[in-house]
Formats: sequence, C-alpha cells, structure tokens
Amino acid sequence: VQLQASGGGLVQPGGSLRLSCAVSGLTLGDHAIGWFRQAPGKEREGVSCISSSDDTTYTDSVKGRFFISRDNVKNAVYLHLGGLTPEDTAVYYCATAYTGARNWCGIASIHEYDQWGQGTLVTVSS
Repeated sequence: VQLQASGGGLVQPGGSLRLSCAVSGLTLGDHAIGWFRQAPGKEREGVSCISSSDDTTYTDSVKGRFFISRDNVKNAVYLHLGGLTPEDTAVYYCATAYTGARNWCGIASIHEYDQWGQGTLVTVSS
C-alpha cells in the first residue's frame, strides 16, 4: 500500500491550494480517508475525513474553508484549502482506515488509521 500526498507549497494568506493523495495497493471504496496536519512543535491533528459513503467531517477551525473529496476511479482523495491563514502552516498527511461496508470516518485519533503518506508541506506566509 502506498499513499502519495502532493500539492503543498508556499501561499499567501487568503490563498488556496489543492492537496492530492494518490493511493495504490488497496480498494479506496472500502476505506475511510483522513487528512491530518502537524505544525512545528505541535502534535498531529485531524483536519478532515471522508467515509466510503462520502460522509465528511471537518475540524472546527477549517469548516467553511476546506473541502474534502474522493475519486474512487482514480483512487485519489483531495483536500481543497481555501482562506488560508498562517495558522494553517503544517505538513499535511493523508491516511486510510479499512472500514468495509461500515460508513465511518473520524479525525479524533491518528491511531484509527493504519496507512500513511509521507506528507506535503503547506506554508502560508506573506
């Protein structure tokens, strides 16, 4: 199983980015996908997730600014970041959790996910 996160970069406050997570080695439709981020000196935190039935969850600080989507044909998940602030600066990671037919996703704990990508750095600065 491989997860390849990409799309990070340097963006000015108020700007936008689209992060991609290309997944191989598993059937994406059987999995929940989560996006997490880790800022310097801080613990990794959940940002958003999407279930196998496309139910979504967002942490409060990104609601209305970030949008998660998935493409099971391309085996990819996307995180659209908008209205970026310096507080969004972090390494962003995608992760998968096998759910089978269960409609679940969560961002409360990194331990709920067992496959992780290498991360992509988002820097918000003027």
